[in-house]
Amino acid sequence: MTELADIELIKRLKYKYLRCLDCKKWEALAVCFSEDAVTSYASGAYRFKGRENIISFLKEALPKTLITMHQGLQPEIELSEDGAAKGTWAFQDYLIDTNSNISLRGYGFYDDEYIKVDGEWQIQSTGYTRVFEESWNRADTPSATVTENMFAPRVNNS
Repeated sequence: MTELADIELIKRLKYKYLRCLDCKKWEALAVCFSEDAVTSYASGAYRFKGRENIISFLKEALPKTLITMHQGLQPEIELSEDGAAKGTWAFQDYLIDTNSNISLRGYGFYDDEYIKVDGEWQIQSTGYTRVFEESWNRADTPSATVTENMFAPRVNNS
């Protein structure tokens, strides 16, 4: 039963990571990582070591003008004898850049490593490789309009 409980806790950790990323909840996201975590985003194009460096990069790379949706799917989680774990996640993401009016959609796989710190699972290493990525100018579709944006409250014109 402990194995299933640990797997569920790791799933919840990844879901929290994805939610905090999209909602730009940087403090809550930071606790998902171990102090000495490493990342390798975009097939290794963006590598960082240490929780503070990772969060600094994400804050800069994902400003409030960039609306994102990340979904983690089909987790394959393996626990090891030493109390660590590895996980592979399919993911899809969708981004809207409200400054440049560009959208991006992609799909790929995260490869993660997890460790338990003071009884809590944390991400020790995370990174992804894309299967595909596509982007387009939203001006090519004049009817494409963002009607809700949690980072730009709606103005009441009445």
